[in-house]
Amino acid sequence: MTWLLTGGAGYIGAHVIRALRTSGRDVVVADDLSTGVASRVPTDVPLASIDLGDATALSRLINEHAVSGVVHLAAKKAVGESVERPLWYYRQNMDRILTLVETMVDAGVRNMVYSSSAAVYGMPEGQQVAEDDATAPLSPYGETKLIGEWVVRDAARAHGMSWTSLRYFNVAGAGADDLGDTSAFNLIPLVFRAVSAGERPKIFGDDYETPDGTCVRDYIHVSDLAEAHVTAAAATEGAVPIARAYNVGRGVGASVREVIDVAAEVIGRDLDAEVVPRRPGDPPYLVASAQRIRDELGWSATRDLPDMVRSAWSAWQSA
Repeated sequence: MTWLLTGGAGYIGAHVIRALRTSGRDVVVADDLSTGVASRVPTDVPLASIDLGDATALSRLINEHAVSGVVHLAAKKAVGESVERPLWYYRQNMDRILTLVETMVDAGVRNMVYSSSAAVYGMPEGQQVAEDDATAPLSPYGETKLIGEWVVRDAARAHGMSWTSLRYFNVAGAGADDLGDTSAFNLIPLVFRAVSAGERPKIFGDDYETPDGTCVRDYIHVSDLAEAHVTAAAATEGAVPIARAYNVGRGVGASVREVIDVAAEVIGRDLDAEVVPRRPGDPPYLVASAQRIRDELGWSATRDLPDMVRSAWSAWQSA
C-alpha cells in the first residue's frame, strides 16, 4: 500500500516516514513547508509542496501515486497561539481537513490515521484520562482537533472508511540526530534553547494543584509514536473496518520541574529555572490511560523520559 503523509516534513512526520517505510509501506509526502523542512524527507520519497486547501493539487497527487491510505499530521498546533489567534486556527486546521477528507472520498481512499491530541480532553477530573472520558477542550487548538475527529468519524460512517484517531500526549526525543525537535513551543527544546542562549529555562506557573506546583504531563518518545502510527495504519488495512480513537502515551506523568531536572542531569549542570506566569489553556494534569491501544492493537511505549531527553540533547547539539 501507498500512504500519503500530510505534514511529513515536520518533526513527527519525519519519524513516521521512516517507520512506515521500515514496515514495508510506500510513502508520499504533502507538506506546504511553512514549518516543515524538506531535508527531513528522504530523497527517494516523493514530496509535494502543496497547500492541503488546494483540492486539485491534492487530487492529482493521490491519483498519480495510487494512494490507498492517509496519515493526516499537518496542522497548526500551539495552544497559546490558538488562544491569541482563534479564527486563524479554525481556518487553517478545519478548511484543510475538510478538503482532504472530501478529496479522499472522491478518490476512493478508504483508510485514514488522524493525528489528534490529548488537548481534546481539556481539564480532566482525574490524574489519568481514558478515551471515553469527557472531551471539553480548553483552547481553539484542542477544539479543532476534536472537530477534526468528528469530521473523520462522520465521513467514515457515510462513505465506508476505516479510520483511527491517535490522541498524542507530549511528544519528545529524537530517533536520529538529524530529526530533532526545534519547536518554539515544546518544553524540552525550550529548555535547550534557553541553555544555548545562556538564559534560565522558564516554568509557566508553579501554583497548580500538583505535587510540586508545576504542570504534569505524559511524555512519549517520538519513535514510539511513529511506531504507533504503523500499528494504527495496519489496523485500518484489516478486513474488518475500524473506527476508534486511541491515546498514545505511557500512562506515566512527569512535572515540568521533573523534566528540567532530568535535562540538568543529561546536560551536566544546574539549570536554575525561572518561574513566570501561567500560559492560557494549560490544565494541571494530562496523563494518558494507554490501556485501550495496548489491549486492542498490541502497541505500548518502550522508551522512558531519560531516553527522550538524552536523544533530544544529542540531536540539539548536532543541529
